[in-house]
Amino acid sequence: MEFGVATSRVAGAFRRVTLPFLLVPLAFLFVCSAAAENSGPDVYGITAPSIASSLPDRGDPSGVRKELAEYGITAVFNYTNDVLANVDGGLKRGVIDQGLLEARLTVDLDKAIGWNGLSLFANAFQIHNTGRMLRDYVGGINTIAAIEAVPTTRLSELWLEQSFDNGKGSLRVGQLAADTEFFFSDLSVMFLQSDWATIVAKDLPSGGAAYPLSTPGVRLKYAPDAETSFFFAVLNGDPAGPGPGNPELRDRYGLNFRVTDPPFVIGEVQLRNDPSTATLNHTYKFGAWGHFGSFADRRFASDGTLLANPDGSGNPEGHRGNGGVYAVIDQQIYRSIGGAKDSGVAVYSRISASPSDRNPIDFYVDGGLVVSGMVPQHPDDKFGVGFIYSKYSDQLSDFDQDRAALTSTPFAVQDFEANIEFDYLHQIIDGWTVQPDLQYVWHPSGNPDRHAVVVGMRTALSY
Repeated sequence: MEFGVATSRVAGAFRRVTLPFLLVPLAFLFVCSAAAENSGPDVYGITAPSIASSLPDRGDPSGVRKELAEYGITAVFNYTNDVLANVDGGLKRGVIDQGLLEARLTVDLDKAIGWNGLSLFANAFQIHNTGRMLRDYVGGINTIAAIEAVPTTRLSELWLEQSFDNGKGSLRVGQLAADTEFFFSDLSVMFLQSDWATIVAKDLPSGGAAYPLSTPGVRLKYAPDAETSFFFAVLNGDPAGPGPGNPELRDRYGLNFRVTDPPFVIGEVQLRNDPSTATLNHTYKFGAWGHFGSFADRRFASDGTLLANPDGSGNPEGHRGNGGVYAVIDQQIYRSIGGAKDSGVAVYSRISASPSDRNPIDFYVDGGLVVSGMVPQHPDDKFGVGFIYSKYSDQLSDFDQDRAALTSTPFAVQDFEANIEFDYLHQIIDGWTVQPDLQYVWHPSGNPDRHAVVVGMRTALSY
């Protein structure tokens, strides 16, 4: 997928006009306002599910939360804690504890200042752990637990959103994370490994604008009817900026606000049935992304030699631009008569491909099965089985073989990494869940001689 010479011109233009470009949507906010449907918190400022609904005085004895909600100001606090143990294989055995406290602030500026259809959103993370299971113990690339990150306190998203056309469309501008709306399966959220897909996390600079990183950009959404939605976003192409080491350390507090890197663009169309009339629900998503930066070849050097050749230049051939396509399927396959619309049995899958010559991962598929509301005494409990398969690119595998042949040194040829996860989610009360978890990993980091077994327990609270 060669983007051609024109991409370098586009990238240069992006650097010159980024700030004016970002100001255009801001100007749009001043001329386009319309009523937006409020599907957020209730009159007490509670966003379900929340432990507040089970607490005396709804967890708000002074009434401050309810009073703020009357002015359109609501806050949500989520805490997630994982205790995980690598009990076999991987880099080493051991146990870690990790936690994520997220604070979210939403301001309905219609209620607050009378600006119809305008809202403000901000969220921040406090991340802490005693180690990192994927990096320190398993040594793989597929997500083990999606909250894993460098310990810090960081800003995540910060944006304004203006609705238009009677709420059918909205324009969002500010610091954004692509993984909150794109390339995402709603059914997968119960799994610890539910995350920004490995193929984009490994193929994009700094892993792309996905937890825990975010970056300035613009997102447009339009839903002409209840069954169709269109999404398009233009974001700065490197959230942390270039440099050695872990990108999370290059932007440790989420305050880089970079706007001069070659752009990243992503578009998605979502097709769903009307849940009020359908027997079985489904959502199908089709998307594509592109990046206008430069990417190094995985096998060949700029002088035409093999990168693994000790006598070659060692400088990889450069490629202008990168891209990929993907699809997401959420499909309910069984629901009992009279059952809740999200109960029963459902399956999901995400599948994606990218060019082999400039990416470490060129094919990705994940999926799973989720059983919900099937235990009468515990209608909110769920059981699920999920899997991830990430294939190392042909060019990267060829590089490993070249290196072994040219240096007469045995090297493991990276082929794939695959995970399977068994998960049971039990709701104690609204807003408080616990879930035991078991995962098996084949070929961590593509090494066919390795495996890992991880067990753990997640606790999640929302207020």
